Amino acid sequence: MPSRRLWQCKTRHPKAQFSIKTGTVLEDSPLGLEKWLPVMWMVANCKNGVSSWEIHRSLGVSQKAAWFMLHRIRLGMQDKDSGGKLGGPDSTVEIDETFIGGKARNMHKAKRRRLSDGVGMQGGHGKTVIIGALERGGKVKTRVIGDRKYPAVHGAVRDFVEQGSAIMTDEFQGYWGLGNEYRHQFVNHLEKYVDGQVHTQGMENFWSLLKRGLGGTYVAVEPFHLFRYVDEQAFRFNNRATKDNPVNDSDRFSLLCEQIVGKRLTYAELTAKEDKKPEVPF
Repeated sequence: MPSRRLWQCKTRHPKAQFSIKTGTVLEDSPLGLEKWLPVMWMVANCKNGVSSWEIHRSLGVSQKAAWFMLHRIRLGMQDKDSGGKLGGPDSTVEIDETFIGGKARNMHKAKRRRLSDGVGMQGGHGKTVIIGALERGGKVKTRVIGDRKYPAVHGAVRDFVEQGSAIMTDEFQGYWGLGNEYRHQFVNHLEKYVDGQVHTQGMENFWSLLKRGLGGTYVAVEPFHLFRYVDEQAFRFNNRATKDNPVNDSDRFSLLCEQIVGKRLTYAELTAKEDKKPEVPF
């Protein structure tokens, strides 16, 4: 197949061989483009994602190979360094956080009792925290954080949003103090979810899409890998079709093909032991 053809560099590196996959997340993969490209198309355009088992059944590769393919593609979906910060003089940014983890009703009663331990499952005890910022009519930025304490929450907001921007949050105490740097308004969810233009409904919509994919398509996601799945959903959301940006499936696929260049993820890095795993970016 053309994807397996090797070229020889006869100028600077007489012994160097390379293929069309060299320098991308596909490098060193024994699978040809006839396998890779359909998977990239599905991941870029399936609203709820696509599971490794579905790829295994559809393309005839092993489930293990399909799982590795998906994680390499998710690396290509990461776009951390472009686009700048959200917000501006005429923009409004919604900020919210959510918990990802097993549902209490699905747990063994002993585990449910241990996790509750006087705190209650509603407090998110034993779950992973994600914070996100959505510019209304624009893009979303997300981050897996270690906890909901002041340093992590405020650090993420400062990284996501330009100072002086209008931000909307709920009444969570972790957002207190942001009024010194932003035009901060909040809505008390104990009383109402929308107070005129003050709400976080757009960010809640993104969380709904994310959880639908995690719970319905991927089912079981390790906390260490969670940020990869969040990046996948953010890529599709940020490149969704809108009135001002009529993106189609082909456009998303083309963008993903551009973003896989210059990135690399080996199986050893992906499956490293706990004591050697890189830290989840906070």
